[in-house]
Amino acid sequence: MEANNYPILIKGGRVYDHKANTDQPTVADVLVSGDRIAEIGPNLDLKPNPNTQIIDATNKLVMPGFVNAHYHSHDVLLKGCFETIPLEHWLLNALPPSYPMRSNAEVRARTLLGAIECLRSGMTTIQDMLTISAFNPEHVETVLSAYSEIGIRCVLSLQIADIPGIERVPFWKEIVPERFHQDLGASAEPTKGNPLVWIKEQFLHHRNQYPKIKWALSPTSPEFCSPELLKGLLTLSEEYDIPIITHIYESRAMALAGRLYMEEHDGSQVNYLKSLGLLGPKVGLAHSVWMRDDEIELLAETGTNVILNPVGNLKTRSGVPPIRSYIDAGVPTAIGCDNCSCGDAQNMFHAMKAFAGLAAVTNPEPGPPTAADTIFYATCGGARVLGLENDIGALKPGMKADISIINPSTPQYVPLNSVARQTVFAESGESVETVIVDGQTVLNDRTATKINERDLYQEVYSLMPKLKSDMEQVLERNSKMHRELLEAWRQTWNTDIGLNRYVGNRDI
Repeated sequence: MEANNYPILIKGGRVYDHKANTDQPTVADVLVSGDRIAEIGPNLDLKPNPNTQIIDATNKLVMPGFVNAHYHSHDVLLKGCFETIPLEHWLLNALPPSYPMRSNAEVRARTLLGAIECLRSGMTTIQDMLTISAFNPEHVETVLSAYSEIGIRCVLSLQIADIPGIERVPFWKEIVPERFHQDLGASAEPTKGNPLVWIKEQFLHHRNQYPKIKWALSPTSPEFCSPELLKGLLTLSEEYDIPIITHIYESRAMALAGRLYMEEHDGSQVNYLKSLGLLGPKVGLAHSVWMRDDEIELLAETGTNVILNPVGNLKTRSGVPPIRSYIDAGVPTAIGCDNCSCGDAQNMFHAMKAFAGLAAVTNPEPGPPTAADTIFYATCGGARVLGLENDIGALKPGMKADISIINPSTPQYVPLNSVARQTVFAESGESVETVIVDGQTVLNDRTATKINERDLYQEVYSLMPKLKSDMEQVLERNSKMHRELLEAWRQTWNTDIGLNRYVGNRDI
C-alpha cells in the first residue's frame, strides 16, 4: 500500500507555467493536497495542520516533473561499457537476448539505480520499455515492486517480437556464417510460448497493483513483428485503453528493412502500421530517425506521436532525426533518454540540449523549437504519448503533484536571464534539489527518501563481477563475427534507400 500523503506547501518559488512568462516565472506558492495540486497563488493561507510539510522555495524554480518517454532499465549496469558503435553491433553486446537470465537481486538493483538517476534529473515519470529474459514473471514483479519502493511514476511495457533478428536485419543472414546465426538477435527475440498470451497475463495480473504504475504495450519494432502479433496488441490496447510504444527507423538498417521486407507497403514501416490500424494518438514511435517526408505527413494527419532520443542516436551512429520537420508538420513530439549503455545517462537536461541543438542543424531557416518548446516536449509531450496529459506535464490545480524544485544558486543559472533557456542550454541536472511525485517527496537534498542509496550502491558493486564475466563472454563471442557484421553494416550504407539522416558522407 502507498503511504498517506500529508499536505505540502511550497512557498515563494518561481512557478513555471508553459503558457506564461518562461524567462521570469511568477513567484507563487503551490499547495499540494493528497496526490494533486490544490492551489497555486501568492501568499496562500493554510489551515493549521501539524502534519503539513513546508518547503521554502524562495529564489528557487518550481518546475513540472520531466517525462522520460523512452527508457530501458534492463541495461542500467552497463553504462560506460561501450564506445560509439553501430546500433546493430551495440544491441548484440548490451541487450538481454545475448545474456544468461539475470538474478532477481540484479534486476531489483538495476531498476532502483536507474530510477534514482532519473529522479536526480528532475524526472517524475518514466516509460520503461523492458525486455524480460525468457518471460520470467518473477522479474516483472521485481521491477514493479522496485518502482513502487522508490516512488517514481512509471508506465511499464514488456518488449516482445515474433520474428528473429537474423530474418530482418539486412545482410546478416547472407554475410554472417551460419554457425553464428543462433547468436544474432534484436532488442527482443521470440521465445517459447505465445507472447500475446504472456503479455495479457502479466498486464491483467498487475495492472491495478500499484497506483503510480500504468501499462503500455511494446512490440519491439514493426519489422520484427508479424501482422498477427500487432493486431493482437491493438485489440488489447483498444480493450483496455492503453498506449502502444514501439521502435521505428532507429537506424539506417531498420529503414532498409522496410524497403526490403515491406514492398507491398511501398517499403514503409509506417504504411505497414497504418494497414493494421496502428497509427493514432495512442501510438508512440520511438527514435523515428529515418522517416520519409510522406511518412511524416501521415503521422501528422493521424496524430501519431514520435519520441526522439537524440543522445543515444548519436552514440550508436544512427543519425539525426528530422526534428524540425516533425515540429513544422505538427507531429506530437516527446523526448526520451533511451538506454544507459548507449546514451549512458538518464539526464533530461542532456537530452533537451541535444534535441534543441540538433533541430537547429536540420533546417537552416530560423524557427522552432525554442527552449520553452523543448521543455514542453520534455513534459507535456511525454504525458500525451503515455495517455497522461490530463494528469501530468504541467503545474495547474487539479493536476498530479509531480514537481521538481531546482536551486538556481549555481553558475549555470547566475545571472538568471531566462529560466527556459538556461534550463535547456546551461543546466546539467546538478541543481535539481527536491522531487515530488504523486504528492510525496521522493528526493530531498538530491537524496532518495525511500531507500538507502549507500546500501544500494554496495549491492550493485557486489553484483558486478558476475555481470562483467557474462559481458566478457558475450563480447568474445561477438568478436568472432566482427568482420562479417562490419561488412553487413557497410552493405547497408551502400544500398540506396532514398534519403539521408547522417552528418557527413553517406557512403562508407
